[in-house]
Formats: sequence, C-alpha cells, structure tokens
Amino acid sequence: MTVSAAEPDRDCALCPRLHDFIAEWRVREPDWHNAPVSAWLPPEGPQSVRLLIVGLAPGLRGANRTGRPFTGDFSGDMLYATLKAHGFATGTFESRSDDDLRLSGTAVTNAVRCLPPGNKPIAAEVNTCRQFLTATIDRFANLQAIVTLGKIAHDSTIRAFGERVAAHPFKHDVATEIGEISIISSYHCSRYNINTGVLTPAMFDAVFARVRKHLNG
Repeated sequence: MTVSAAEPDRDCALCPRLHDFIAEWRVREPDWHNAPVSAWLPPEGPQSVRLLIVGLAPGLRGANRTGRPFTGDFSGDMLYATLKAHGFATGTFESRSDDDLRLSGTAVTNAVRCLPPGNKPIAAEVNTCRQFLTATIDRFANLQAIVTLGKIAHDSTIRAFGERVAAHPFKHDVATEIGEISIISSYHCSRYNINTGVLTPAMFDAVFARVRKHLNG
C-alpha cells in the first residue's frame, strides 16, 4: 500500500474494520466514491489556507458517496452556507462535488478519512488516522485558525499538535491557542444536533463570526 504524507491511499487498510466496511459498499454502490475522502482545498492551493475545518468522518450518503467533505448530506448544507455568509467560500453549493462552490482561504477535512459503521469511529481508528490530520495541518504554512466540529475531532486535532486535551478542552464557541494558531471548537452541524437544539444556526454562525474577526484582527 502506498501512503502519501497527507492522504491515505484509496485502498488504505490501516483500519481493517473501515476497509472492510467500504469494500462492502463498493459492491452495493459501485458508482459511489467509497474510499478515503481527501481534504478539500481552495483553488489557490495550500499556501492560501488560513482556516481549516476539521469534522469527524465521511457520512454514508454524504462524502463517502460524493468524494468531497461535507457534500451530499445535511451537515454540508449548513456548513457551506455559513462559510459563504462569512466570506470563506463562493459560488453555489448544490450538494455534489461538481458544483461551482469554491473555498476561499479555507480547507475542509475530517479527523477520520474513511466511512465508519454507524458514523462512529472507534478510538483506535481515530488514533491511526491522526497521522494524515497532522500531515494535513503541516501543509498549511499560513494557517491561523482551526474550527473543530465535535469533541472527537477537537481532541484529535489537539493531539495532532502533541498537546494534552485536558489543557485545551472542548467547549462550544471557545478558542484555545496552540502557538500562533487559534483553535475554536463547535458542536457538529449534524441534523441530530440541529433537530435536538444542541446547535442552532445562530450558534454556528457565531463561531464563524469569531473566526472572521480573528483573521481580520
């Protein structure tokens, strides 16, 4: 198996459970992406990235189907609408990878690159995939802020910096600093969190208003 620094191979088998699960879906839906989902970057490339969004993992009928982070399910509708509202994306989001949406100074990735059963990766899979998250972060020489969506993504991002989670705990719309990078945690923009009121559109908007103010400051 060939592994690049920041992206796993299409047939990555580092996590056997995830590898086997994707193999099942390749048989069931051969036209889907059904592979690790790469980080999505702006057209200008890694040097332009000042903000990184870190989610949990691809959704079954979202990124696992389309091959682009947060594309094809409810969470992407909310994320990309909010990014557009604060100038972190342009164009029209149509929930498919060939729309004309473009990121602006922003990259989007996941803590776990492969689809997990039940949308729940186990700790060993999060830990194994962290090598790709670390390498992705290292690509962005001008990175100034990271938004982590959910506690698992937040904790893995903190550990990617070699820091203790206890020193940088997850809390919605709260920033912590590691070196020159501000890490802002948010509840995940999942349909469940929205439907249960854990996260409201106004709460999510406030997170990115904070980020915009930080980058403009």
